[in-house]
Amino acid sequence: MPSPADQSRYQVRVEWGVAGLARLAPADVVVVVDVLRLSTTVTDAAARGESAALADLAGQSGAPVAVAAAASGATVFAGSLRNPGAVARAVLHEQHRRGQRTSIAVIAAGERDGDDVRFAVEDLFGAGAVVSALGDLGVDHTSPEAAAACEAFRGLRPALRHLLTASGSGQELIAGGARADVLAAAEVDAVDAVAVLRDGVFVPRA
Repeated sequence: MPSPADQSRYQVRVEWGVAGLARLAPADVVVVVDVLRLSTTVTDAAARGESAALADLAGQSGAPVAVAAAASGATVFAGSLRNPGAVARAVLHEQHRRGQRTSIAVIAAGERDGDDVRFAVEDLFGAGAVVSALGDLGVDHTSPEAAAACEAFRGLRPALRHLLTASGSGQELIAGGARADVLAAAEVDAVDAVAVLRDGVFVPRA
């Protein structure tokens, strides 16, 4: 029997971490959102025409989500604040290729804290940005969870730079000398590129 928490009534769904992905009904497409930093790293690599092996990113919060998503048989894209428009177009292309309505799970990775996942504001905004971009293309049958993430992004978009640098994840990176990376991660639609996971490697989507 379907669970009330599986969001199966909706085309666009949002959840958190590996456990959240498991709670959802199976999806045709999974968008992994780890803004600081896996999804931003592989997005920028794709923009340069480069690939990124998931094994080299194993310590990042989005890695186990990507592994679980791939194991489900879904098409797996990396989504970030830097490429929500490109991700939405890739999802729409996948739907056209399939010739039928495509279910989409947008998974915010959060920050790993032992066996738990800590809320990460940057991943809320990244997930919301992808949902917003999908809506702009008419893919707007969203779950309440997806709608809430979308409106968080839209409402707080002018403050993204401040919120990312002030967040726990941002402060941790800034303390390590990576302030420029945090600011770059907050740039919305800075690149027109998408990384897709194939055989354990994020490669530029052709």
